[in-house]
Amino acid sequence: MSTSEQDSKIDAIRAIVAAMDANQDDADGFTRLLTEDVALVNLAGRRVFGREALRRAMSDALQTPMANVRTRNELVDVRFPRPGIAVASCIKHVSDERDPSAKDPDASWSGRGSLTLMLVEEQDGWRIALAQTTPITA
Repeated sequence: MSTSEQDSKIDAIRAIVAAMDANQDDADGFTRLLTEDVALVNLAGRRVFGREALRRAMSDALQTPMANVRTRNELVDVRFPRPGIAVASCIKHVSDERDPSAKDPDASWSGRGSLTLMLVEEQDGWRIALAQTTPITA
């Protein structure tokens, strides 16, 4: 892959990461970024399979105090292990703006997580096929 082609692909992935942030209050907009058979593990360890199941889970969460947990993803690296496949490493910055009574008193993470995305290149652009967030505790 040429340098300009790689730069173009990284720019497209950077746009997907930015769209994740921009659509965190919009389940339909967020799930348009995903493959049909996406697998996602969130910061709390909840695993969800499939775009529709994730859309429902996100819609439900947006009706709870979890709607006040805001995230910002910082892209730090992109690798291309195979044509049409990208692995993006991000830092997820979490701002918990919930009422203190709605927070988990036993939560021991710092408000940051390591987010790994596997993206696939489809005919109309890149889509997230896998998202895994691991809390950064140190």
